[in-house]
Amino acid sequence: MACRISELVIDVADPERLAAFWSEVLGYVELGREEDGSIEIGPPGAGFGGPQPTLVLSPGDAPRTGKLPLHLDVSATDRDQDAELARLLALGARPVDVGQTGTESWHVLADPEGNEFCLLRARLRPL
Repeated sequence: MACRISELVIDVADPERLAAFWSEVLGYVELGREEDGSIEIGPPGAGFGGPQPTLVLSPGDAPRTGKLPLHLDVSATDRDQDAELARLLALGARPVDVGQTGTESWHVLADPEGNEFCLLRARLRPL
Protein backbone atom coordinates (compact mmCIF):
# COMPACT_ATOMS: atom_id res chain seq x y z
CA MET A 1 0.00 0.00 0.00
CA ALA A 2 1.17 3.56 -0.68
CA CYS A 3 0.60 6.95 0.88
CA ARG A 4 -1.58 9.67 -0.57
CA ILE A 5 -1.15 13.43 -0.18
CA SER A 6 -3.99 14.56 2.07
CA GLU A 7 -2.99 18.13 2.96
CA LEU A 8 -0.52 20.73 1.82
CA VAL A 9 0.51 23.06 4.64
CA ILE A 10 1.82 26.48 3.68
CA ASP A 11 3.25 28.98 6.17
CA VAL A 12 1.88 32.42 5.34
CA ALA A 13 1.85 35.86 6.91
CA ASP A 14 -1.90 36.36 6.43
CA PRO A 15 -3.91 33.09 6.45
CA GLU A 16 -7.21 34.94 5.96
CA ARG A 17 -6.01 36.68 2.78
CA LEU A 18 -4.37 33.58 1.32
CA ALA A 19 -7.33 31.33 2.18
CA ALA A 20 -9.59 33.74 0.29
CA PHE A 21 -7.21 33.88 -2.70
CA TRP A 22 -6.68 30.11 -2.99
CA SER A 23 -10.37 29.39 -2.41
CA GLU A 24 -11.19 31.56 -5.42
CA VAL A 25 -8.39 30.05 -7.54
CA LEU A 26 -9.33 26.42 -6.76
CA GLY A 27 -13.07 26.68 -6.10
CA TYR A 28 -12.40 25.55 -2.51
CA VAL A 29 -14.33 26.44 0.63
CA GLU A 30 -13.22 26.97 4.20
CA LEU A 31 -13.27 23.67 6.09
CA GLY A 32 -12.06 24.79 9.49
CA ARG A 33 -9.90 26.96 11.68
CA GLU A 34 -7.44 26.08 14.40
CA GLU A 35 -6.66 28.04 17.56
CA ASP A 36 -3.23 28.93 16.15
CA GLY A 37 -4.90 30.85 13.30
CA SER A 38 -4.51 28.15 10.63
CA ILE A 39 -7.29 27.95 8.06
CA GLU A 40 -7.98 24.75 6.13
CA ILE A 41 -9.64 24.99 2.73
CA GLY A 42 -10.72 22.21 0.41
CA PRO A 43 -13.21 21.04 -2.19
CA PRO A 44 -16.84 21.65 -1.26
CA GLY A 45 -18.61 18.51 -0.11
CA ALA A 46 -15.40 16.48 0.17
CA GLY A 47 -13.09 17.96 2.77
CA PHE A 48 -10.16 16.14 4.30
CA GLY A 49 -9.58 12.70 2.82
CA GLY A 50 -11.37 13.49 -0.45
CA PRO A 51 -9.91 12.94 -3.92
CA GLN A 52 -7.99 16.25 -3.79
CA PRO A 53 -5.68 17.40 -1.00
CA THR A 54 -6.78 20.24 1.25
CA LEU A 55 -4.64 23.33 1.84
CA VAL A 56 -3.79 24.49 5.34
CA LEU A 57 -2.70 28.12 5.49
CA SER A 58 -0.72 28.34 8.70
CA PRO A 59 0.46 31.60 10.26
CA GLY A 60 4.20 32.00 10.10
CA ASP A 61 6.43 35.00 10.48
CA ALA A 62 9.76 33.60 9.35
CA PRO A 63 10.99 35.64 6.38
CA ARG A 64 11.17 33.69 3.14
CA THR A 65 14.33 33.99 1.13
CA GLY A 66 14.78 32.83 -2.43
CA LYS A 67 12.72 30.55 -4.62
CA LEU A 68 10.45 28.07 -2.88
CA PRO A 69 11.64 24.45 -3.02
CA LEU A 70 8.05 23.34 -3.74
CA HIS A 71 5.33 25.03 -5.73
CA LEU A 72 1.82 24.25 -6.91
CA ASP A 73 0.83 23.70 -10.55
CA VAL A 74 -2.76 24.50 -11.48
CA SER A 75 -4.74 23.74 -14.62
CA ALA A 76 -7.98 25.36 -15.76
CA THR A 77 -11.08 23.19 -15.86
CA ASP A 78 -13.58 25.38 -17.69
CA ARG A 79 -11.66 27.83 -19.88
CA ASP A 80 -8.49 28.12 -21.93
CA GLN A 81 -5.14 29.13 -20.47
CA ASP A 82 -5.35 32.78 -21.58
CA ALA A 83 -8.76 33.26 -19.98
CA GLU A 84 -7.61 31.54 -16.80
CA LEU A 85 -4.48 33.69 -16.69
CA ALA A 86 -6.63 36.82 -16.89
CA ARG A 87 -8.85 35.51 -14.07
CA LEU A 88 -5.86 34.70 -11.82
CA LEU A 89 -4.29 38.11 -12.42
CA ALA A 90 -7.62 39.77 -11.55
CA LEU A 91 -7.69 37.78 -8.29
CA GLY A 92 -4.28 39.18 -7.28
CA ALA A 93 -1.72 36.81 -8.79
CA ARG A 94 1.24 38.40 -10.52
CA PRO A 95 3.75 37.18 -13.11
CA VAL A 96 7.13 36.09 -11.73
CA ASP A 97 10.46 35.57 -13.49
CA VAL A 98 12.28 32.53 -12.11
CA GLY A 99 14.56 32.18 -15.12
CA GLN A 100 12.12 30.89 -17.71
CA THR A 101 13.00 31.39 -21.38
CA GLY A 102 9.62 32.62 -22.60
CA THR A 103 9.01 29.51 -24.71
CA GLU A 104 7.43 27.50 -21.88
CA SER A 105 3.87 26.26 -22.19
CA TRP A 106 3.10 27.44 -18.64
CA HIS A 107 2.98 30.77 -16.81
CA VAL A 108 4.90 31.32 -13.58
CA LEU A 109 2.85 33.38 -11.13
CA ALA A 110 2.94 34.35 -7.48
CA ASP A 111 0.05 34.55 -5.03
CA PRO A 112 -0.49 37.78 -3.05
CA GLU A 113 2.33 36.83 -0.63
CA GLY A 114 4.81 35.94 -3.38
CA ASN A 115 4.49 32.13 -3.27
CA GLU A 116 5.20 30.85 -6.78
CA PHE A 117 2.82 28.62 -8.69
CA CYS A 118 2.44 27.67 -12.34
CA LEU A 119 -0.59 27.80 -14.61
CA LEU A 120 -0.27 24.90 -17.03
CA ARG A 121 -1.62 24.91 -20.59
CA ALA A 122 -3.42 21.59 -20.21
CA ARG A 123 -7.09 21.82 -19.30
CA LEU A 124 -8.45 19.21 -16.91
CA ARG A 125 -11.97 18.00 -16.50
CA PRO A 126 -13.58 18.96 -13.20
CA LEU A 127 -13.80 16.14 -10.63
